[in-house]
This record gives sequence, structure tokens and C-alpha cells, in this order.
Amino acid sequence: MTETTLGLFTIFVLSVFVGFEVISKVSSVLHTPLMSGANAIHGVILIGSIVILGTGDGAAQVVLGFIAVVLATINAVGGFVVTDRMLEMFKGRSRR
Repeated sequence: MTETTLGLFTIFVLSVFVGFEVISKVSSVLHTPLMSGANAIHGVILIGSIVILGTGDGAAQVVLGFIAVVLATINAVGGFVVTDRMLEMFKGRSRR
């Protein structure tokens, strides 16, 4: 492992720990509104992962970039699904 790769891996591991700590401290009442508000951020992450995938040189970089695109896509779609479910809860019952 080169020094740059080790540094990037260290940043990745630390960001996983920080992200887990931040999300685990949010109450369940606030989680859905925060998730719906973060959909734009998921889109930016998806665009960034596509750019990184396009500039990958070796097989390992392409594989990791593809995994990043897949996970970012799942994250963005999941955010919109949760937002849709949340908005369905606030719709009034239809009158017949």
C-alpha cells in the first residue's frame, strides 16, 4: 500500500466512525425529516463517485469506484423512498 492510499483509507475509516456516531445520536423522530433534507447531498455524492469512477486508472480503483456508485445510488433512492412514505403519512383521507 502506498502512503497516499493508506492516508485515504485512514480518512475513510475515520469518516465511517464519525458518521456512525452522528447518526446514532439522532432521535428517531428527527431521523426521517433529516434524511429527506439530505437527498441533495446524496445526489452530490453520487455525482462525485461517478467522476471518481471515470478517472480510475487501475482495476482496484475501478472496482471501488463502481461500489461507490452503487452504494451512493442506493442511498439516494432510499432517501427518496423514505421521504415519499413520510409525505404519504401527512395526506388526508379521501372522501367518498
